[in-house]
Amino acid sequence: MLGNGVQLPDWAIELVEREPVGRLAHLDEDDLPRVLPVTFALVHDAVWSAIDHKPKRAAEPARVGRLRRRPEAALVVDRYDEDWERLAWVQLLGHVAIVERSDADAGLDALVAKYEAYRGRPPAGPFLCLSVERALHWRAAV
Repeated sequence: MLGNGVQLPDWAIELVEREPVGRLAHLDEDDLPRVLPVTFALVHDAVWSAIDHKPKRAAEPARVGRLRRRPEAALVVDRYDEDWERLAWVQLLGHVAIVERSDADAGLDALVAKYEAYRGRPPAGPFLCLSVERALHWRAAV
């Protein structure tokens, strides 16, 4: 169980903890869907992601402004395999809070533990904290 009454089977929690990339879906300025690949870490009933040091075009990335305006979002974590018996996905839905570094210790610690690249240069943020309110999941194998 994630918290907030959200339950996932063990295989789904393992998938979310193990996979390195998720796809964050949110709405843009015109309320049209956008999907971005993100690094992420599960901490209790929330999923944390960070704005890291990769080059950005603006001081505040568009996703941050969009999520400030419309915080509803979903994170999809999936496993694709040529053996279609191994296919699986988990979708975590909720609201995103924009969190400054000073308030993101749990998220930062989890991201640094999960991603070697963050150990030498931790992200400065801001951080995205998706409070999971609902979860969907599917896998081919029973």
